[in-house]
Amino acid sequence: MSPFLAGIVFLRILSGSIEIIAAFLIYRFNNLEQALKINALLASVGPFIFMGAMYLGLTGMTQRINYNKMIIIYLGVALIFWGLRS
Repeated sequence: MSPFLAGIVFLRILSGSIEIIAAFLIYRFNNLEQALKINALLASVGPFIFMGAMYLGLTGMTQRINYNKMIIIYLGVALIFWGLRS
């Protein structure tokens, strides 16, 4: 297995584990205000996981994808974040 692929797998397992732990915490606190705080923390972690996985994937593909396509992909990721701004 490629180290880049292993990194993406690790990030996704980490992300899923954080989501499951957050769900248990929300259940345990049984409070809407606490649930919103936990959800806000999840919303701040998600983009970092996404960017990390994209970075690892694109870095692993640098030898197989041409430079212009790589720039377009990075611009696409940047546009996703730009579109999500408030």
